[in-house]
Amino acid sequence: MTGPTTTNAELFEAARRVIPGGVNSPVRAFGAVGGTPYFVESASGAYVTDAESRRCIDFVQSYGAIIAGHAHPAITEAIAAAAAQGTSYGAPTAREVALAERIANAAPGVDQVRLVSSGTEATMTAVRLARGCTERPRIVKFAGCYHGHADALLAAGGSGVATLGLSGSAGVPPSAVADTVVVPYNVVPELDDQVAAVVVEPVAANMGLVPPTPGFLEGLRQACDAAGALLVFDEVITGFRLGSGGAAERYGVTPDISCFGKVIGGGLPIGALGARSEIMETLAPTGPVYQAGTLSGNPLATAAGLAALDLLTPTAYTELETRAGQLADGLRDTLAGAGFDAVVSQVGTLVGLYCGAGPEPGWVPVDYDDARSTDEEAYARLHAELLRRGVAFAPGAYEAIFVGLAHTPDIIDEALAAAAAAA
Repeated sequence: MTGPTTTNAELFEAARRVIPGGVNSPVRAFGAVGGTPYFVESASGAYVTDAESRRCIDFVQSYGAIIAGHAHPAITEAIAAAAAQGTSYGAPTAREVALAERIANAAPGVDQVRLVSSGTEATMTAVRLARGCTERPRIVKFAGCYHGHADALLAAGGSGVATLGLSGSAGVPPSAVADTVVVPYNVVPELDDQVAAVVVEPVAANMGLVPPTPGFLEGLRQACDAAGALLVFDEVITGFRLGSGGAAERYGVTPDISCFGKVIGGGLPIGALGARSEIMETLAPTGPVYQAGTLSGNPLATAAGLAALDLLTPTAYTELETRAGQLADGLRDTLAGAGFDAVVSQVGTLVGLYCGAGPEPGWVPVDYDDARSTDEEAYARLHAELLRRGVAFAPGAYEAIFVGLAHTPDIIDEALAAAAAAA
């Protein structure tokens, strides 16, 4: 099935015979937008090329794991050099120390870092760590925030859970979520002495793009301090994308535990959690909270991550935010000019698209209920028309739009021209 004449449809048919739904992550199946998923053969810069040799401007960017552009030479060369020395050792390496130092030096409130293999593993470990540190059972999360597919955090999740219309997941027994409390985003909850942690996306990027309202993150910090609970920021998307200090630096609120992923791996599988030393030393082998991983600190992922972070200078972040603004402003004007009702949001380098006019001019979603009122059918039609014109947005209405360093102003203008025709 991998010959030069193989079509996307043929690959999808073959995939469905050996892979559940034909994909290894549900949203990729195009169930929410219709049509056949494209199978990527190669990618370079701002573009992906599929099995039918169709090239598209890519705003999926591996759902935020790519920030410098696909196959950036500095990153691929770092991976190749690392691979030539071995792909996995099951022993410590100097590069994992270097990457942990980079994260600790940049992220507010982080003294020590534990590297893992995915964002899900990072948030899962953060919950266990918080419970171990506080000796309390309860976790508070926010409706529409997605923290990976760990049982305790799937309740009312965004991202693919929202796309598929699921309240959580089969296979998660009531006991697994008995100590998970779900509350509305942008509302500071009341906490009691049973709450171990409040887990939040400081910028919600899995229900479209919903920014924190003024005072929300500060209120969470105060509420956690008053109750003796830990504040956990899930910065898997925002970490090293909004800036080197992520959302914590942008909003001036320091969490107790921070979770990272995506950008810090340069496109390879990775995750991390970090906190001040007295919290992190509760993890094994120095403490009683167990966590381990065969591929944690993988030498290829750390090489790619360090190479990616080297590219993210202050000038690069300024340029990223400018280009995100170009796309957001352009989409807003382009869609309005075509009579396509939409709300386009921007937080720094992130862009979000809500289909529908909203209840009043200037309205933006502030919580999951608002986000779920997006017109999914309109998004599906827009997605299909964009793809026909060579622009790839995520195949789900609840994902952020990712602008990277490879999206030059000319490429963004090209994408906006396609959006005008599509709308």
